[in-house]
Amino acid sequence: MPKETRRSQRRVEIITFLVLAFGIWPLVAVGVVGGYGFLVWMLQIIFGPPGPPSH
Repeated sequence: MPKETRRSQRRVEIITFLVLAFGIWPLVAVGVVGGYGFLVWMLQIIFGPPGPPSH
């Protein structure tokens, strides 16, 4: 491989890593946590809050 091609490929890989590490994955993490919170909230609306059953 020519030296310029390796440099160009390395630059693309670094940019791809930065986009994934600081762009896409944080958004995915927030979406997953938010989705889980929404699911718990909806289940509590349907089935009631956790705790001992009322007598």
